[in-house]
Amino acid sequence: MSAVYVARATHVAARMIGGEMMIMSGRDSSLFSLNPTASALWQAADGVTPLAELVERHICAAYDVEPRVALADAEEVVRDLASHGILRVSDRPIEP
Repeated sequence: MSAVYVARATHVAARMIGGEMMIMSGRDSSLFSLNPTASALWQAADGVTPLAELVERHICAAYDVEPRVALADAEEVVRDLASHGILRVSDRPIEP
């Protein structure tokens, strides 16, 4: 399986409020509230670090979860956020 890279979209406004990341899409003004694990993933999404490595460093290190389970959950979150234009996804590192 090839690596997956994720980067935050540039047309959003994001603020951490009470342990949750609030994100507003510049595309349609939709508002999203991310739980702490999704917030950690969002903040770590740099476009150059593979998703599996982000999960290991930021999710598995902070929560008692198996890497395989955490990666599957992260892939689902990434698909959902990408479908709303909140994250960009690629099979190669993403240029800023």
